[in-house]
Amino acid sequence: MELKDILESILFSSQKPLSTKELSDILKQAAEGDAAIAAHAKAKAAKLTAALEELAGEVERLDRSYRLVCVAGAWQFVTQTEFAPWVRALVGVKNRPTRLSKPALETLAIIAYRQPITRAQMEEIRGVSVDGVIGTLAERELVEVVGRADGPGRPQTYGTTQMFLEYFGLRGLEELPDAEELRQVPITKPEAPVTTGEDEAEETEQLSLEEVTTAKDSDAGELAEQAATAEGADEEEEEDYDEDDFEDDDDDDEEVDGDDGEALEEASQSS
Repeated sequence: MELKDILESILFSSQKPLSTKELSDILKQAAEGDAAIAAHAKAKAAKLTAALEELAGEVERLDRSYRLVCVAGAWQFVTQTEFAPWVRALVGVKNRPTRLSKPALETLAIIAYRQPITRAQMEEIRGVSVDGVIGTLAERELVEVVGRADGPGRPQTYGTTQMFLEYFGLRGLEELPDAEELRQVPITKPEAPVTTGEDEAEETEQLSLEEVTTAKDSDAGELAEQAATAEGADEEEEEDYDEDDFEDDDDDDEEVDGDDGEALEEASQSS
């Protein structure tokens, strides 16, 4: 019994995709206690992959309604897309739009080719906000938070999920179509904040004790000199004021005496 036939029977009966490791575990489990079927129990991953590739080629050459494919590292039989309406009617799934919008596809492509990537970097490439689109992609489990960037605030970084590979029928990200132009679009990486010279506080000049004492003495001398000058100015003003007062008083006295003399002279003549 060939290995590819055994693998075909396992995958045909499985309800979910199986990886080469899971297939290897099944082979080992089946061989426990039964030496007759233990020939393939020790098959390596490379041998299993080669057998699966051979089986997939045979199924494709038969041109049947199904194919054997490897999606996200797991193998499964899938129905050809042209038979989807009948299969959908069988399982009772209602027709509903499964296509992503153009903004969602653009954002998803950016994440797929530039992951891990932050929201700010996505918006830098697209030129518009991606908040709503990210929510839609995360809700459909096509993208997820994979870590945090080294930068201010440590923003979340996003990457694609296994559901993304299943959605597009890819074995891995290496099967993405070539998009070298998208990979070369420059984006700004988060950087730690840089302190500029303008923000740095100027260093205060330190004075020695002798310099402080000299400065104080100089200030005290200047204050004393200013006080003396002010006092001298006050004295001069007072002296000027007194002399003027005395001169005014003398003039007043002389004027009064003259008037009195004239009055006495008139009185003597009348008498």
